[in-house]
Amino acid sequence: MSTTLAVVLLVIGLVVVIGLGSYALKLRKEIKRREALVEEEQRRAISNSLENLDYVVGALVQEQVDITEGSWRCKVLLEIIDTRLAEHPDFQAFADVYERTRHLKTHSARSQLTPKARHQEDKERLAVEDEMRDEVLAAARAVIAWRQENKQPLH
Repeated sequence: MSTTLAVVLLVIGLVVVIGLGSYALKLRKEIKRREALVEEEQRRAISNSLENLDYVVGALVQEQVDITEGSWRCKVLLEIIDTRLAEHPDFQAFADVYERTRHLKTHSARSQLTPKARHQEDKERLAVEDEMRDEVLAAARAVIAWRQENKQPLH
C-alpha cells in the first residue's frame, strides 16, 4: 500500500470518527434535554396533584363532596404523587371505597341505566358511603396533617 493511499484512508477514517463522535454528542445532549423535560413535567404533575389533593380533602372534611367521588379522586391523586401512598395505612380508606364502588357506572354509562338499575346503584353507593364515612374523613384529616407536617411524599 502506498503512503499516499494510507494517508487518504487515515484522513477518511478520522473524518468518519469525528463525524460519528459529534453526532453521538449531539444525541447525548438531546437525551439530557428530553430527560430534563420529563423530570420537569413529573415535578409539575406532582405539584398540581398535591394542590388538587389539598382541595379534595378539604372538601371531604367539610362534606362538600360525596364520599365516593372524594375517595376516588384522592386515590388517583395519591397514586400520581407516589404509587405507594394509596396503600399507606392512614389513607387506605380511599382505596377501600374505590374497590367497593368501581363497578358502579358513571357519566354517560350511568345515564343509560334504567331508573331501577340507577336506583339500585345509588343504594349500593350510599350504603358504602354510610359505612365508610368515618374512615374516609379520618383519612382526609390524615392527608391534611401529612401535608401540613412536611409538604413532601411520605416515602
